[in-house]
Amino acid sequence: MRASVGQRPPSADSVAAHPPHPSRRSHSEELTLSSESPGRTAVPQQSRRPAPPVGLDRFNAAPADAAESALLACCRSLRWARRIADTRPYPDLDALLAAADEAAYDLSREEIADALTGETPAGLREGAPAAAYTALRAAHAAYESSFGHAFVICLDDFRPEEHLDQVLTGIRSRLGNEPDEERVVAADELRRLARGRLAHLISDPQIAGAFTTNTDLAGHTGCPDRPDSPSVPV
Repeated sequence: MRASVGQRPPSADSVAAHPPHPSRRSHSEELTLSSESPGRTAVPQQSRRPAPPVGLDRFNAAPADAAESALLACCRSLRWARRIADTRPYPDLDALLAAADEAAYDLSREEIADALTGETPAGLREGAPAAAYTALRAAHAAYESSFGHAFVICLDDFRPEEHLDQVLTGIRSRLGNEPDEERVVAADELRRLARGRLAHLISDPQIAGAFTTNTDLAGHTGCPDRPDSPSVPV
């Protein structure tokens, strides 16, 4: 740069420093940029896999007779219980429930009928009006007279206060089914009941402790004989 006449040439100290163009940053500068710098995408942290339910390890390690006893509290089919017990261990709850579904789908007509005989309609919760008891008893009697076994329905997707309406509506609707049609519906409800009971059984630490002994679990929450179970015939 040439100075004009009468002007001193600029010194090095008087030249203003200009920051380098963003595209010209050195490699060392790039390495010092934090992951929170503008324009940089932070690497997402890897989420940890949730821990398996407390009872799964105990169920996997339980003696065969204790495992079968626990499973029979979920579905009164010996073949269903033995098949699930024999294919242990399971890596997680999803694998166990998938095996339970598959075993239920493979039950024969006779095995489903035997399992249905183990289902007992439970009573209503305390405080229900007398008219509700009367309506429920009459509906169950009509169903059992038509199909020869207890009415089963999985209520996992409904709030407790909705259970009575769902049961009465279900019975009235299914009373119009042909026997073969109702057998299919009841078998699927039985499968869903067994699945819900098994999930509850594995996840409850108090019940899971029974896997170490040959204990009858029918009196525990989540098993067929308890009216407060989230997955019982009502």
